[in-house]
Amino acid sequence: MSDIAELTSHVRAFARDRDWEQFHTPKNLAMALAGEVGELLAELQWLTPEQSAQVMADPRLGPRVRAEIGDVTVYLVRLADVLGIDLVQAATDKLAEAGRRYTVEAARGRAAKISDA
Repeated sequence: MSDIAELTSHVRAFARDRDWEQFHTPKNLAMALAGEVGELLAELQWLTPEQSAQVMADPRLGPRVRAEIGDVTVYLVRLADVLGIDLVQAATDKLAEAGRRYTVEAARGRAAKISDA
């Protein structure tokens, strides 16, 4: 699979084939997504910044991080599908909005949030 539309179709079929659509409400999917993000965070929680930057080189942690990112992706794709959200368009729109709020001149090298005011 190489694109989001193909992945979305695969995830949709996976749920349909198991009769899980009845459980895939936006609330349930958002809660499951949050749980999976928590599991990803747990893998990284006590690592130093240097260790976290190199986590994929760790033969024990790398595969676990990859698996958790897979779980997060599946739930995000499914949630967007159920809600009728085009993930690529939503991300593109969000980046455009962020580009207006966080101009290169104002934000370069800064991690601080820029006020809406």
